[in-house]
Amino acid sequence: MIKIICVGKIKENYLKELIEDYQKRIQKYHKLQIIEVKDEDSIEKETANIQKVLAEKDYIITLEIDGQTYSSEEFAKHLNNLFIKTNNITFIIGSSFGLSNTIKNLKKENISFSKFTFPHGLFRGILLEQIYRAFKIQNNESYHK
Repeated sequence: MIKIICVGKIKENYLKELIEDYQKRIQKYHKLQIIEVKDEDSIEKETANIQKVLAEKDYIITLEIDGQTYSSEEFAKHLNNLFIKTNNITFIIGSSFGLSNTIKNLKKENISFSKFTFPHGLFRGILLEQIYRAFKIQNNESYHK
């Protein structure tokens, strides 16, 4: 299973539609769960909310500005290799506070999509699109070109 833990809810309809579209596309290839935890007034409270939805079996990947970068093809290969090792890949997207050291210390790895800062809802759509693209690449389908 792919689990995406996000701090905060999506308010904008156009982002909800984008996210729902990619959720449906991905689920043709793999089980996907998006878990929204409440955004709070402190990183400590958000950390507690994230910890409540983590499982011991989760292979945790945090999404951070200083993480490992991949091309789409490299990301597809990396995801494929991870699925050989584990059945539970969990991505964590933090809030405007970022992620606490407590959460960062639980990660197996961190990934960066860019040095840019993105709105959280938009980034959720970008992550889902790249996961979908990875499945298309893995299956030698034409979407990614």
